[in-house]
This record gives sequence, C-alpha cells and structure tokens, in this order.
Amino acid sequence: MSALVVNKLSCFYQDNQVLESLDLELENNEIICLLGESGCGKTTLLKAVAGLQTKLSGEVKINGKTVNDNGVNVAPEKRKVGLIFQDYALFPHLNVFDNVAFSLSQYSKEEKKKRVDDVLALVRLCDYAQRFPHQLSGGQQQRIAIARALAYQPDLMLLDEPFSNLDHHVRFQLIHEIRELLKVRSMSALFVTHSKEEGFAFADKIALMQAGKIVQIGSAQNLYSHPKSKYVADFMGQSNYLKVCVKDKYSYQSDLGLLTSNTLIEFETGKALNLLLRPEQIAIETAVNGLGTVKQVDFLGAYQQITVSYQNNDYRIKQSNHFGDCMQFKVGDKVTLSVLSHDFVVFTQ
Repeated sequence: MSALVVNKLSCFYQDNQVLESLDLELENNEIICLLGESGCGKTTLLKAVAGLQTKLSGEVKINGKTVNDNGVNVAPEKRKVGLIFQDYALFPHLNVFDNVAFSLSQYSKEEKKKRVDDVLALVRLCDYAQRFPHQLSGGQQQRIAIARALAYQPDLMLLDEPFSNLDHHVRFQLIHEIRELLKVRSMSALFVTHSKEEGFAFADKIALMQAGKIVQIGSAQNLYSHPKSKYVADFMGQSNYLKVCVKDKYSYQSDLGLLTSNTLIEFETGKALNLLLRPEQIAIETAVNGLGTVKQVDFLGAYQQITVSYQNNDYRIKQSNHFGDCMQFKVGDKVTLSVLSHDFVVFTQ
C-alpha cells in the first residue's frame, strides 16, 4: 500500500488554476522532493495533502485512507501528518520538552516523557530539554521542530523548505541526519524546496513541477542525464545545445564533426535536432588553427568553467581541476571542441 496517492488533483486560487489534474504516488519509506520555479504549485500541493488548502477537486489518499475526494474532506488534525516549516514554528514561551510534547496531550505523563526522550535522543538534543528556543542555534531549533513532528508518529511527513534558513555547512549536515532519521523510522516524506542541491541530497526521487503539473519524476540522476524536455534539462543543470542532423541510424552530423550514437536513432535521415550537451560532456584542446575562441575562464575550486565562442555559438565547458593540474586556458586562446562519448539526448525544438 502506498503512503500517499494523489489522483487528478486540481486547485483554483482567485480564478487561477494552481494545480492541474496532478497525479503523484509516494511509496512506503520513500522521500520525494517537489522541485520547480516559484509559483509552480509546490507548496499548494503540500498544503492540499495536509488539508490546509481549499477549493480542491480530485482525490488524496494517505496510507489507503481517502482524506479528500467528492464530499470527503478530513480535517488536518485527523490526517496524521507531520508538518515541518522553514521558520521552525516553535513556541518561544515553552522550553524544548514542552515544545516537543505539545501535540501529545492525549497521552499519559509517562508515555509523553518516553516519546519526548526518545525523539530528543534521535536528534541528539537530550541535554537541551529545559532550554528555550532563543537559547538554541538555527540548526538546533530545526532539530526540535523535527523532533516534535516525529513524536506525533505521523503516517506521512511533509516538509516545506525546512533547511532554507540555515547556513550551507549546517544545512547539508542536517539534511543527511534527517534523511537517515526518516529511513530508520520507515517514514515517507514529501519535501518542498527551491534548491536542486537540497533535493539531490535529501530525496529518493525528484518530481519537477511546471505550471501546476509534474513534468517529470524520477531519480536526480535520471532527470539530469535523461530529461524529457528542455525545461527539465535547463532546470536540472547547465545546458549547451548543438544543432545536429541525422546522418544515419547511428550518427549525427554537426559543427563539431560526426557524432556516433550509442543507441539506435529513431528519427528519419536528414531530421534537424538539438543535442543536449552538459558542460562536462565537451572536451577542449588548444590549437593554433582552432575554430573556437576562449571568451571567459572562471576558476570554481574543484573545476574551472570555460566559455568558448564556436561557429557563432557560445559553449560552456567544465574541466576538472584534479590536483590543480588541469590545462590552463586564457581569454583569446584558439581551441578545438569535441563531444565525449555518452548517451545522447536530443530535442526537436
């Protein structure tokens, strides 16, 4: 049984359609990241699952129980979901213990203490039970917010940009810790972020949204390497596009020479296409008579990014700076470019 099933979900806000007949399925102990531009419907979908969004049509099931459908709208507090927000939402007048125990009023004093002690141990903050939120760092406050959600023992965890207020070092440390906690607890989660890097590190799958729809879902590696559209390709990473023409069933002709495909080409001979090239899929070499000219060189630590003007097009190339011994290029250098062997992705437009 799936932890979450969303079927044909649509939502209108002030006559604007925010979600359009959206489908999504979340398996048990799976983490899915909702990724996309501002206004694409990520947070609206999260609120719809939580029961905080009105004017919905379609079906939402949590662990097999219908919580939204025609005539059915289960109240948020009865959906057994845990909510974690970017602003922590801790009560400033309550200490850590009471913040975590806030949703456990129906339990005995002994059971409440056991649950709070258990989750504080999970987030490694047992010694902070009597402190108040203002006495904690941002990372510690977010751990308390997560402990509070875990103490409730929800069927589903919903996270709305929970790491965005943390600095880079604390953010990724906490991302890995919380992912491990969810996996240990066999808990499923739906996670909203604007950051690709957060999604890559935290989720099992990425659901990329555009204009109220999920345009592609799969592992981060799959969306990066095998995008189904230019929108997906450009959102997931830097893109170069090379105009190619189908020469035969296994090769393309291009300004960078004849390119041999690893797989059968399904388009007819002579078909004009755009080949996606990631910066790391292009090789560069200096050549006195090269047709390319280096326009810009950016040193970025582990690698350098080189922008090359070639046949009236600009290409961005990533070169590893392994042990600092990569080839050094200067603006104005003449170079040649070639395409490294990989699985080709082409688009008709």
